Amino acid sequence: MKNRRDFLKEVCPTAAFAFFGVSFLEACSADSLDEDTGDGTTPPADNGYTKSGSTYTIDLTHSNFSELAQDGGWMNGSGIGIQALFLRTSSTSIQAYSNRCPAHGQRNQWEKLSNSTFKCNHAGNSYSTDCDNTQLDCFETSLDGDKLTLTM
Repeated sequence: MKNRRDFLKEVCPTAAFAFFGVSFLEACSADSLDEDTGDGTTPPADNGYTKSGSTYTIDLTHSNFSELAQDGGWMNGSGIGIQALFLRTSSTSIQAYSNRCPAHGQRNQWEKLSNSTFKCNHAGNSYSTDCDNTQLDCFETSLDGDKLTLTM
């Protein structure tokens, strides 16, 4: 006769999968929603940008990028598929940084404290927007009128 522990080991996983189904497996997936899972091509929806390899061409007149219209404006591109923080530093310059928090890897818990500092609210750490003195990766950008080119 089997003991209780052996019985639970054999029956409980089967019962749990039958009860919870595939959604249980998906909820326990090791995949992170914070990671870029794109294939390097243009996204299917009109999000205001195209992508070719690691280069994004962004239409700043698109509503997704309205926060970048004014100097000091900023946004996190995570919600539209671009894993970067953007900061409008002047009428002729937009800087871009990795939106992965150096301390814990979070991508969607950012705020701008000033034109020179971003804060990752997951751990409360602050990071300079000076690309020469920051723990954030800075990306190459080029602004031509209403077109921003970003190379990650």
